[in-house]
Amino acid sequence: MMKVCVQGLWHLGSVTAACLASVGHDVVGLDADQTTVGGLNQGRAPLLEPGLDELLKTGLAAKHLSFTASIASDAVAEAQILWVTFDTPVDDEDRADVEFVMDQIKSVLPALAEETVVLVSSQMPVGSIRKLEAFANENMASKNLSFAYSPENLRLGKALDVFLKPDRIVVGVRTNDGRRKLEQLLLPVTDRIEWMSVESAEMTKHGINAFLATSITFANEIAAICELVGADAKEVERGLKTEMRIGPKAYLSPGGPFAGGTLARDIDFLEVIGRARQLKTPLLSSVRTSNDEHKKWVRRKLLETLPDLKGAKIAIWGLTYKPGTDTLRRSLAVELCDWLIEQGATVHVHDPVVQQLPDRWSGQVIPHALALDAVVGVDALVVGTEWPEFRKEAVGISAANPKLVVIDANRHLQAAIAASGLKCIAVGAPSARGN
Repeated sequence: MMKVCVQGLWHLGSVTAACLASVGHDVVGLDADQTTVGGLNQGRAPLLEPGLDELLKTGLAAKHLSFTASIASDAVAEAQILWVTFDTPVDDEDRADVEFVMDQIKSVLPALAEETVVLVSSQMPVGSIRKLEAFANENMASKNLSFAYSPENLRLGKALDVFLKPDRIVVGVRTNDGRRKLEQLLLPVTDRIEWMSVESAEMTKHGINAFLATSITFANEIAAICELVGADAKEVERGLKTEMRIGPKAYLSPGGPFAGGTLARDIDFLEVIGRARQLKTPLLSSVRTSNDEHKKWVRRKLLETLPDLKGAKIAIWGLTYKPGTDTLRRSLAVELCDWLIEQGATVHVHDPVVQQLPDRWSGQVIPHALALDAVVGVDALVVGTEWPEFRKEAVGISAANPKLVVIDANRHLQAAIAASGLKCIAVGAPSARGN
């Protein structure tokens, strides 16, 4: 068992603290937000993540887990490892507030014991750990702190499984002592640890997200051409994945654009680094342009189906950023609702977890407690967030509205409505009834 302080308690931090406690470590979570800390000490996570509240309560009951807003806490001072887990803030232009995270880390370093290992998992640009090392050497060299980096790999809605059953964990370290302590920390989770230099670990995170973002935009550009020539992008995907040089796990499914700030944030980090050193990165620079263009796909299909949206009635199933979470920030479904309002459409929405709609929608968006109620009398349904329960609801959709047009980018409802006779429009699919 190790004594660990987890600093930064939103999604990444609350999951990290609960999971570390579940494998036997003595964990204190640290965050300046008293409301967040108070909720966590009652076993309430700051946002929806399946199974997290139960895991928090188990850790609290076993006395392996506690939360504090005090840097001066004895639990912080006694920690052998400080694991930094802030969800790096990002603005609407995908620019990360890295200085916020740096300042938070610097504020707690003086409270740490000598030879504490500082493990950073917050999303930060390569070179950030070296800056922290320089700060520590200049201001508290006698503490002999060591720094390491492990890129976070959590996914909203699946975070507990991803943390506790990882493919592997990437860790960049400076010293053998730091590696020994981190092995002791991580071996209860997995022995599949990829050890490397700190800078390589920082770049691994950038590289993973840039590759995924590039794969998504590539698949969607191919799908857009498929629509023009009568090909089915899902069949093309199968052809690609059976090519031995590509493989079955390639990230090549046609569908919606990537949303949120995570992938775009790393693209931005890499572009900034390249520009600062006069290095051109035309491939990376085109990824966001392509993705932004694909964000218009649903809008294009609505306008092709209903050339005049003023007075049209549109249903949206799912509003959250992803299934399995209740966050609306950076949700493409929310952006679509805003656009539909601007076009003069009447918008009907259903989401299984969203209880309160944005204030700006007051009087303009009609919420429905039941999914099928939202489609009665509307012209089209857009699948905004792919909640699994929608497949069951969709079985009765043609009875609720036999003239409905379904716009389902990722073919989430395809099997459920295959026999309905409804017109279904998907990314990369020739438009056909029941397709």
